[in-house]
Amino acid sequence: MKTVTFTEFRNQASGLLTQVEQGQSFVIIRHGRPIAEMIPYQTPSQSQPAWKRPGIRLQRNRASLAAAILAEREEKE
Repeated sequence: MKTVTFTEFRNQASGLLTQVEQGQSFVIIRHGRPIAEMIPYQTPSQSQPAWKRPGIRLQRNRASLAAAILAEREEKE
């Protein structure tokens, strides 16, 4: 990850944003301290871990999985 000063960012914003579009990341420094990070945008599905994404809905013969489980339980009784 590259670092750029705030002045460099202000003077070269268009070029830096083009580099971010191409996948480059930057840390912007002002007075020797990091103040911001520029990273390429990611859609929510890309940025969320798989366990946080909504799960797929399971169905059996056009019936919901819950209905199939309840029907199976009733058969066993």
